[in-house]
Amino acid sequence: MILFGPPGSGKGSQAPKIVQMLGIPQLSTGDMLRAAVAAGTELGHQAEGVMKSGGLVTDELVVNLIRERIAADDCSKGFILDGFPRTVKQTTMLDAMLAEAGDRVTCVVALDVPDEVLTERICGRWVHKESGRSYHIKFAPPKSLRGREPSTETMLDDETGEPLMQRKDDTEEALKSRLEAYHSMTVPILAHYGPTGLVHKIDANRPQPEVWASIEAVIAA
Repeated sequence: MILFGPPGSGKGSQAPKIVQMLGIPQLSTGDMLRAAVAAGTELGHQAEGVMKSGGLVTDELVVNLIRERIAADDCSKGFILDGFPRTVKQTTMLDAMLAEAGDRVTCVVALDVPDEVLTERICGRWVHKESGRSYHIKFAPPKSLRGREPSTETMLDDETGEPLMQRKDDTEEALKSRLEAYHSMTVPILAHYGPTGLVHKIDANRPQPEVWASIEAVIAA
């Protein structure tokens, strides 16, 4: 299964439920890269060299990492790819690699949310750096806000009282470039898989339980 969705679409909330329902792992390329580097594998050494020099890890290296990872026992019943593929080129490479192993993509779930809603969701997020606790100026404000303008003085962690912060890529400017990349590079992948009937678009501009009910129906079908 491949899980798609722009930043702020709710993948982080829904993916663990899919993992629990199907009993298969969620594979993140970032996690796989870090694990390979930590384990000192040959691919890990290659990736570490590239990252230390400030370069981008090649598509070939990432596909090889996935090939290595899905040979593990916990992937014997399947796996969920999150964050890869991001381009049509990566998609065709993934398809070819899976075909070599006698496997294929069997389900594509795409969480769909209008850009203006994503802007509200993401640009209103504040986090407590130490604990990772997340707040939102509209949907989950800290007690300290009390209807005031959000700032480091009014956005304080409920438990410690420490100032909250906004991530660098949670600004409107950063989100705009991330969404442009998603629409131009990632959305065409849905057209790639479209003729196969594997793509299931889910309206994710609804309460989380309703979104999950739609995903659950797709999985159970």
